[in-house]
Amino acid sequence: MKTKILFILFWVFCAAIHAQSPSEEKTKSNNANEVVYNAEKAKKYGADDYGMKKYVFAFLKRGPNRSLPKEEANALQAAHLRNIGKMAEEGKLVLAGPFFGNDDLRGIYIFNVDSVEEAKKLTETDPAIKAGSLVMELKEWYGTAALMEVNEIGLTLTKKPIVD
Repeated sequence: MKTKILFILFWVFCAAIHAQSPSEEKTKSNNANEVVYNAEKAKKYGADDYGMKKYVFAFLKRGPNRSLPKEEANALQAAHLRNIGKMAEEGKLVLAGPFFGNDDLRGIYIFNVDSVEEAKKLTETDPAIKAGSLVMELKEWYGTAALMEVNEIGLTLTKKPIVD
């Protein structure tokens, strides 16, 4: 499972690097390898000198209340997805998605927040958490600030909304 997560993060990082516009300010490093640096984006996305920043991962796990009737479960899932959209629009949720399979690890959120406590408050807004269908495990993570472009890029690739 850790391999899948690392693969997903590597893919997102590569996609974000290739999405940079050709008009960005370019500087050369000392070893003659080309480095592209955009001070405006670095500031906007909260990047440190290494192009990195802190996030909080939320691992969504199967909760104790999974035996809802189909109609209620579908309504709960729709509310869960609307909440994901709301957090993304607010700029607090960078990335979200389900895992394949039917084991206890159901999905992942990556939050753009300063603390686990702030992420916990956000997870408590999730209807699936409130209903006990999901529980979350939160973990701070240091990764590329390029993840901050994922939602913007994702909007250009989406044909249909996930939830109407």
